[in-house]
Amino acid sequence: MNIIKTVQELRAFREPLWLEGKTLSFVPTMGALHEGHLKLVEEGQKSADICLPYIFLNPTQFAEGEDLDAYPKTLDEDVARLESLGVTHLYAPTVEEVYPSGFQIVRVSSPDQPLEGEYRPHFFDGVCTVVLKMLMQCSPDIALFGEKDFQQLQVIKDMVKELNIPVEVKAVETVRDDNGLALSSRNQYLSEDEYQIAIYLNQILKQMVANQISEDEAIKSLLDKGFGKVDYCTYRNSDTFLPDDPNRVLAAAWIGTTRLIDNMAMVE
Repeated sequence: MNIIKTVQELRAFREPLWLEGKTLSFVPTMGALHEGHLKLVEEGQKSADICLPYIFLNPTQFAEGEDLDAYPKTLDEDVARLESLGVTHLYAPTVEEVYPSGFQIVRVSSPDQPLEGEYRPHFFDGVCTVVLKMLMQCSPDIALFGEKDFQQLQVIKDMVKELNIPVEVKAVETVRDDNGLALSSRNQYLSEDEYQIAIYLNQILKQMVANQISEDEAIKSLLDKGFGKVDYCTYRNSDTFLPDDPNRVLAAAWIGTTRLIDNMAMVE
């Protein structure tokens, strides 16, 4: 595999594709790849002539005291998993390459204010900063993001639209394990006992989707099952993330020091 480490190398890889009439899909990740990431890559391979995954542990989306230092770093294993899919190129720059003159942050507004914007007010600024830089660096035709991070997906779509960035943002359905837990790199933090608690999250969301329980009942159920804290578990509109005209349920809850998020579309 050719691991691209600089913007100059990336553009040297990208520019001939235009001349050859080849399309490029782009899959941004922070590494510690799991089947959810690989699904994004597979969809990227179907959607364009060449799929370029990206691995970069972005410091600007972590606040002080969050798990930046503890976040799993498994580049060798990630490369092997990508090679098994036939991926030939990977973009894996350093922090100094992505932020050569320090952290110049993009500020974003609605719909980042509710939910994640309330509990992680730094998060979407950091995400939009790095995504904007990535898109400008390699000018992909398609960029793929998972629906597990649904609010993030919508914020990125809004940014691309508002800034007239010529890229198609493609959503890929959440990948779950056999017990329905949404796959996440942070699942590696869970002990076996904590995992047995975590699998209740999607079960309770399914009850909400079917309009069987209220928000208060859902939060109480999560706490009764062993979650230590629930940031939110709520019915919201998937465009505004406000309570009016809800069509999606979204949750963020803690087990020990691990924060899990999930969401599901409501039954029509």
